[in-house]
Amino acid sequence: MPLRRLFLFLGLAAGLAAGACQSDNTTTGPTDVKSPSFAKKSSGDGTARRPDLHTFDVSTGLHLVVFKNSNRVPARLDQAVKAAGGSVETVYSEFGFATVSGLDDSGVATLLAHRDVAYVETDQLLQLEVPERIAPVALQDAGIRSNDDPTTALLFGLQWDMRAIFADVAWAADKLGSRDVTVAILDTGLDYQNPDLSGRVDLSRSVSFIPADDALVDQFFPGTNYVTDLHFHGTNVGSVVATNAWAFAGVTSKTTLIGVKVCSVGGLCPTSAVLAGIIHAAENGADVINMSLGGSFSKSMFPGFVSLINRVTNYARKMGSLIVVSAGNDATDLDHNGNSFESYCDAPTVVCVSATAPTFAAFPIYENVDTPTGYTNFGRSAINVAAPGGDAVPGGDGWVYQLCSTTSLVIPICQQGFFVLGVAGTSQAAPHASGVAALIVDEIGSGRAAQVKAHLQQTADDLGRPSTDPYFGKGRVNAAAAIGLD
Repeated sequence: MPLRRLFLFLGLAAGLAAGACQSDNTTTGPTDVKSPSFAKKSSGDGTARRPDLHTFDVSTGLHLVVFKNSNRVPARLDQAVKAAGGSVETVYSEFGFATVSGLDDSGVATLLAHRDVAYVETDQLLQLEVPERIAPVALQDAGIRSNDDPTTALLFGLQWDMRAIFADVAWAADKLGSRDVTVAILDTGLDYQNPDLSGRVDLSRSVSFIPADDALVDQFFPGTNYVTDLHFHGTNVGSVVATNAWAFAGVTSKTTLIGVKVCSVGGLCPTSAVLAGIIHAAENGADVINMSLGGSFSKSMFPGFVSLINRVTNYARKMGSLIVVSAGNDATDLDHNGNSFESYCDAPTVVCVSATAPTFAAFPIYENVDTPTGYTNFGRSAINVAAPGGDAVPGGDGWVYQLCSTTSLVIPICQQGFFVLGVAGTSQAAPHASGVAALIVDEIGSGRAAQVKAHLQQTADDLGRPSTDPYFGKGRVNAAAAIGLD
């Protein structure tokens, strides 16, 4: 599967308040945090912790076995798999597939000959690309702000993206989201201990589907919940949806997040983990499921994946969960991508989000913020809506900013304090749409995924070609219009 591009800028947040970091794995739900106290993180000897990440990012060794009857598991499945030289890891009876380890080519052929087996597919890995250069810049101030007024966040002035979708207009009308609305972040995890996410993440419903990461958490951050973000991507994405407005605002400041780790410290996202993550989120009350990940594969080479992905995403909608996905950063026309299946934009019922950015960005001036980026995928039949994704533009402030994960092993300096992280990509566009969707759920109620999708599109600002545009879809999302404000 092709790589996803990711662009990054890093800045140092100094002058931190003293206090104890939260590391309780037993948190049962979110609370609105007004004045948290945080200490900077370190390894105890003043050095940042970083293993050789390449040693951990290997194939899962799994195969996905798809049954001919989607509602029935073959009798004596364990025996059939054992005879093929493998072991059943997980069975998803309702979806007609299982994950199996230990199969070689001969074992795959043996299982394919089974009368109840339709496909045996190697577990595919999507890759989040990590940038090669990082430039730290000092931040001169820090302090507690208020999640009742996100515009008071310390660095809100840099957030052209929130103003571009009129989130500040929604906040002025006291539309800040609700703790009763849940957005699941399927990604590299969430740094639930940083001041912008503290209390926003429901750890009782958060989970990791990446065992190799769990071992790293035990080794480098013992006592920390496995969902903590050892990369940085998931924390940036989740913070776009909701924060406490300490350093940066999110689209909402009261929404509940659940972390569903489906991508590793090295940015590898196994399909088996993603599918398990969608099912977990849908069955644990997620109103919105944000998936800032994706890739493409040949429909003819992997026919089992198409039906399986469609089956699982349809189930999420049935459960009332709206799936919001990033369009991808390959500048590809998704209307003319031949035999390729774009995961997960080509799945039915999802919201596929393209990326916009300014043409010039030097605080406080941000020009033409609704310009499609050069990297975003596009296509009239594929793109539902557009949202800010950011870009490296003249002036240098065209990024989507949030705090870096304080447990990042990819950017070890982030362990030493609170750092500003600027990222750009359709990965950042998707959570802007998810945040607006969360506001819509708060208005019309949970369990109505199809209505939320329709409302998100109907209230978007129609840009580009009338009605449906290849770069904007139905338009750029508008938080104020989504809740009935002119």
